[in-house]
Amino acid sequence: MKETSPMTMKDIARNLGISVATVSRALSDSPRISLERRRQIQAYAQEHNFTPNVLAESLRHSRVKPMKVIGVIVPELAHYYFATILKGIEEEAEQHGYRIMVAQSGEHYEREVQLCKSFYENKVCGIIVSQAKDTQRYDHFQRLIEAGVPLVFYDRICTGIDSSRVVVDDYMGAYNAVTHLINTGCRRIAYFGAQMNMEISKNRFNGYKDALLKNGLPFDERMTRTCDNRQDAEAITPDLFDDEVYPDAFFAVNDDTAIGILYAVKRMGLRVPEDISICGFTNDERATSCDPMLTTVEQRGITVGKEAASILIGKVEGLLPMDHPEKRIVRTRLILRGTTR
Repeated sequence: MKETSPMTMKDIARNLGISVATVSRALSDSPRISLERRRQIQAYAQEHNFTPNVLAESLRHSRVKPMKVIGVIVPELAHYYFATILKGIEEEAEQHGYRIMVAQSGEHYEREVQLCKSFYENKVCGIIVSQAKDTQRYDHFQRLIEAGVPLVFYDRICTGIDSSRVVVDDYMGAYNAVTHLINTGCRRIAYFGAQMNMEISKNRFNGYKDALLKNGLPFDERMTRTCDNRQDAEAITPDLFDDEVYPDAFFAVNDDTAIGILYAVKRMGLRVPEDISICGFTNDERATSCDPMLTTVEQRGITVGKEAASILIGKVEGLLPMDHPEKRIVRTRLILRGTTR
């Protein structure tokens, strides 16, 4: 079997000139087929990397009505935003009689590849996925599409493949947040962002940069750092105050990073927001647990999840064409709290 064209029982039957029923019985080791014939068919299937439909086989021998199952790949289950997306997917799926099978990639490419393979082997009706941070090869996604498996990306999309996707308006979310900082008097706005191999990172950075330029402020690379977690933010933030020109505001790629900045500047004796303004991106529950509470861009994860599930179910049930990628954008909104003026 070529990786891009998964073998089916129908293929085996056609290639060997026998019926699908004979192939099915042989692969199930049924005594109704001669031992020699069984071994021939099983050897052919193994040689061509045929993957049996594990889920379908178990359901066929069950008296329970088969469930429609959607595979969902989450980078991190502990991340608040992904948890809200998962809630939206599950709610939408349940309304249409579907169940979800969830696994996390742990932000690792190799794990993501294995999960795609596992979901395919278990014959889920489709897969909803947000790619891992270090994913830069997309063959595993392309194989799913070529095998006819409905695939929908959310949040972190794969730009190397023209597939269905649901994203928030990262660019405008960042642009509006930085514009607010400028409108409240900030002039030296630092940016803490994630790796630039991800589309969301590029969009948020471009929103930040364009907001500066369109408001007549210069873009200064000295004010930018690759940093997307609280621990690193707490360690890196003081370095920006070593120069004569230092920030009077920070825009962070997520709330975790923004909170790290907040605690770092407070330990330095700076007042928030009088001396330093801070804005995050997510609006998770920690945004209201810090002091002062965090101004942030709300991503509306539940809506993202519902939209992703809606697209996938539409593909599965023939309501949306398989050969036409569905692309939807969920609007963000700026939530003003105590870390900005």
